[in-house]
Amino acid sequence: MSIESTINRKLQSALDPDCLEVLNESHMHSGPATESHFRLTIVSGRFSGLSAVKRHQLVYATLADELKNGVHALALHTYSREEWKASENPVPESPACRGGSVGNTAD
Repeated sequence: MSIESTINRKLQSALDPDCLEVLNESHMHSGPATESHFRLTIVSGRFSGLSAVKRHQLVYATLADELKNGVHALALHTYSREEWKASENPVPESPACRGGSVGNTAD
């Protein structure tokens, strides 16, 4: 099972989301295109009344094994049902990679 599929399955089970989008953005970053960088958009009733920090902690706890074993970065966009309904286009695009691989050195 791919890491993307595992992330999707775990978040579905833990958060019972109304909307879940898992995008593998590894190809946008330096180094080989692996399953290491993901953008997650999650709309869940479980987020109602929680701060952004608490929402992110909930996602990190759910994906603790993946974060220890190869997932390098998560771009998290978490919304309560009310926030999602009130927003027209809430999910920003991920920025381009700023480098950081061994081959990117200044001369």
